[in-house]
Amino acid sequence: MEIANALALFANFVLVPGTAYGAQLALGALGVTLIFGILRFANFSHGELMSFGTMAVILATWFLQGQGVDISPLPTALLALPAGILVAIAMSLATDRFVFRFYRQKRSNPIVFAIASVGVMFVYAGLVRIVIGPDDQSFADGARFIITAWEFEEMTGLDEGIAIKQSQVVTLVVAVAVMTALFWFLQKTRSGKAMRAYSDNEDLSLLSGINPDRVVMIAWIIAAALATIAGTLYGLDKTYKPFIFLQILLPIFAATILGGIGQPIGAILGGFVVAYSEVMVTYAYKKFLAYLGPADWAPDSLIQLLSTDYKFAVSFLILVAVLLIRPTGIIRGKVIG
Repeated sequence: MEIANALALFANFVLVPGTAYGAQLALGALGVTLIFGILRFANFSHGELMSFGTMAVILATWFLQGQGVDISPLPTALLALPAGILVAIAMSLATDRFVFRFYRQKRSNPIVFAIASVGVMFVYAGLVRIVIGPDDQSFADGARFIITAWEFEEMTGLDEGIAIKQSQVVTLVVAVAVMTALFWFLQKTRSGKAMRAYSDNEDLSLLSGINPDRVVMIAWIIAAALATIAGTLYGLDKTYKPFIFLQILLPIFAATILGGIGQPIGAILGGFVVAYSEVMVTYAYKKFLAYLGPADWAPDSLIQLLSTDYKFAVSFLILVAVLLIRPTGIIRGKVIG
């Protein structure tokens, strides 16, 4: 019974939230790795693109809620998601047309593209703060929990319960659907095969008649859609904080590089590794160990390796370690530079 309580406690505070967070990071990392694979540069504006797309979803959600439209018990944001994706796509294509296309025609160094993306990042951030403001915004509605910790305790007779939020289940279902659709597109469609060919060998793909402008356009469309979906799921699971998306860029890049930049499967793997690492390192194991130890025994300290205030430091350490030890990532990918 004590072991079961320990496992329930661990699942409630580490496994369940870590899985949802990993899916969100994986979707964000897929967008970063896709742009790097096609355009060969690290897009530092991706985090703020997530924020921009999520802002559009929030505004559309508020409009629908004001009209009395909802899909209870599911969150109305799912109904508003297509509108937010379209806005993010329009912004991404406009950014490419007026910023990145110039450097592409000049065949600029990837470092120049990366620096330009930093400028784009600040523009996106400024627009978000002008339109929706700097404050936290809550836009989740519908049912909050699939099962509460108290209900779990009642069903199992354990002292510890597992609470599963609706947003966590929605995150996993949507993430699996999006990832499946993306891999199907890349593997089975003509456009997807053209993108993979362009990523593997740009010169050879051009000789084969592949239109580079069309490949780039599709890459931005997919990246914008992934960014909006990832940002919306993160906002539903936690809350929408305009300033947090710049910080989320660090674990997203860590996941991308850990998995192997330019490798979609690696991006997904890296997202979950980074998420579980952050949650496990910042979790306080005092109560967990008390269940596993002798009766009436518990450690004096919290047994917490890092405070939750420093969880992004875990991503930084992972990023540094990968760059020093295996810069190509778990699944051998491209090297930044």
